[in-house]
Amino acid sequence: MILGLSYLDIIVLALYFGVIVYIGIRSSLKIKKEEDYFLGGRKFGKLFSTFASFGQATSADGPAGVATTSFKNGASGIWSSLLMLFATPLFWITAPWLRRLRITTMGDFYEERYASRKMAATYALVGTIGMMGLLSVGYKAVTTTALAMTGKPETALTPTEKIEKEKADRLFELSNENFTYLSQAEKQELTELRQENPRALFSYFSEDLLIWTICFIVLFYTALGGLEAAFYTDLLQGIFIILLSIILIPFAWQAINQQFGGSGMMQALTNLHEQLPESTFEVFGSPATLDFTWYFIIMAALVSGMTVVAQPNQLVTAGAAKSEDAARTGFVTGTFMKRIVTILWGMVGLCAILLYGGKIMNSDFVWGHATTQLLAPLGLGLVGLMLASLMAALMSTADCLMITVSGLIVNNFYKYFYPERSARHYIWAGRISGAIFLIGAAVITTQFDTILQILKFIWEFFVVFVAAFWLGLKWRRANRIAAWCSILLTLLLFYLIPMILPVVFPAMRTDESLAKLTESLIVTRNYDVKEVDLENRKHDIAQWEKLPQSEKEQIKKPEALTLGGTNAVDYAMPQQAIFWSKGVSVNRADERYGRGYIYLELYLLDRLGWDLSRNPYALNETIRLGIRLLFPFLALIFIALATKPDPDEHLMFFYQKMRTRAIDNSTLKNQPVTERLLFPNSNWELYTWNRKDSAGFLLACLVVILIIGLLYLMVSLGS
Repeated sequence: MILGLSYLDIIVLALYFGVIVYIGIRSSLKIKKEEDYFLGGRKFGKLFSTFASFGQATSADGPAGVATTSFKNGASGIWSSLLMLFATPLFWITAPWLRRLRITTMGDFYEERYASRKMAATYALVGTIGMMGLLSVGYKAVTTTALAMTGKPETALTPTEKIEKEKADRLFELSNENFTYLSQAEKQELTELRQENPRALFSYFSEDLLIWTICFIVLFYTALGGLEAAFYTDLLQGIFIILLSIILIPFAWQAINQQFGGSGMMQALTNLHEQLPESTFEVFGSPATLDFTWYFIIMAALVSGMTVVAQPNQLVTAGAAKSEDAARTGFVTGTFMKRIVTILWGMVGLCAILLYGGKIMNSDFVWGHATTQLLAPLGLGLVGLMLASLMAALMSTADCLMITVSGLIVNNFYKYFYPERSARHYIWAGRISGAIFLIGAAVITTQFDTILQILKFIWEFFVVFVAAFWLGLKWRRANRIAAWCSILLTLLLFYLIPMILPVVFPAMRTDESLAKLTESLIVTRNYDVKEVDLENRKHDIAQWEKLPQSEKEQIKKPEALTLGGTNAVDYAMPQQAIFWSKGVSVNRADERYGRGYIYLELYLLDRLGWDLSRNPYALNETIRLGIRLLFPFLALIFIALATKPDPDEHLMFFYQKMRTRAIDNSTLKNQPVTERLLFPNSNWELYTWNRKDSAGFLLACLVVILIIGLLYLMVSLGS
């Protein structure tokens, strides 16, 4: 063993990286012009488009992130990666639009539609930051998993680390107790430890070292080979991703049967249902679910579905296809592939609750801990294969995003200052800008505490451009002034000002009114009594017996349960910060202080008289997302109606492109206009659907229903 990994694990990793580097070097020899580097010559058919879509949609945050949220929230945690399921049929319609644009980057869209190179440059800069955040999720997932795989034994901890681990163990112990039967002193201790958030795991490796190592490996092979190298590795890495999605499950089932008796899949699933509370299997969340209530799922799905099409990487995936049929087939099929493997990742999280529910405090370490416990004892190099698979998942996203951002920066920003240079010059500019992007993503990764924090940032960041994109495509009345106002106002009000204010006025972070938390509500639900409930109730009675006499008089003694009856379960919802993106902690002076940037929209609502502390945390998040999605649309529409429309001559060529289907790589001049307007005498560019549009959309809707059915089947088997 070397630092937690066997020699065979290290050999597997070395072989994987050797193949990746070879692909990068070989692809670099084929690059002759900019389109070869940034779009691979627009030559990819349905197979490569499918795996490119699957690869860029599936980073390491997929398996590790879903296992994290499922371990923390039960079956409803699967929605952390399943939110865009409902938007997938829409991609059957929007993917051809992206291919018809016939542009290199999404920034080109804003230049062509609004005749503004400055808007394109602004999109390039802001979009790059958003893509850095998207990649940082993968960085975080791989590093937390690798840390869990290479954890120090207790004998190797330093004195300081031992003290912190003791605090983490105590926090974990109190968190697993029934809150109702904790003494007042224990409740206070639990609150303080939650705010302190001590570490429970210490690795041989530094998280920062792992982040930078992965960063430079991706940089090397992608900078060499461009999009062709990215797509070829996506095909290879897509197979790895599918492999890692299933490899843990049979071993987890075997471990469950060894612990609770029986053999085979069905017995393992039966044990899962018999040993875990019924609330664990509620797909749309139980009162114990903090993050994924049904209304938050609907709002987050709406926001992510609207914003994802405006992301820079969506244009590259669709734009590199040789036709719009290849683009739409690959886009939708690859996205559905991710939704299916998401359910498998959720199964790992549910199994981990039963196997490691009393052993893991930080849910971000679930995937790594499960890998070490289930695969390492076999000595077959499977831990190395898992780590290689996770890195493959990260790299398949990183390489596409790097090329995406390189194209954005070169085409829409760099060329603005350095026009008419050689193709070789711009390719090297793309490589350098891609390197800066990967490094920036690594820096952003270090600024967030958990995977879920980064996910929420990504879901909503592109609301800045969402109105200018959607209305620019479909409403001729949208003009340059209104688009600029929508973009700048959204960026200022929701991001720049909230980030700058706490820096200029640091006292805001400790202001009592801004450090406000949601109330710790007690929610009661009734469930059928299982064996596990009998054991838990015996423990609750023992806890009540330990309470001081004065507190016993205030809390009713829990009644004994009988198998087959009903059990009223009280859930204490944890207090959560309302106004700060990274929550509220306690500093050394025992003052509460806000972390991250401030949510001005929620603070305004609170000051207007709506006491947000009385709302569940998920409701406040739902309100905040709704405001951020609605505002840019309203701003653009009202300002567009109050100002002069853009000249028709400028819009004619743009909408001619959008009405002409891209059946191959032929120039626009050789293609007839094929789309008919649904409302020909209005400002709306809504097209009638042909048989292929309708059939594909309906089939995609059917697949959505089947995937939801598969999710329900997964959580109900064995019940």
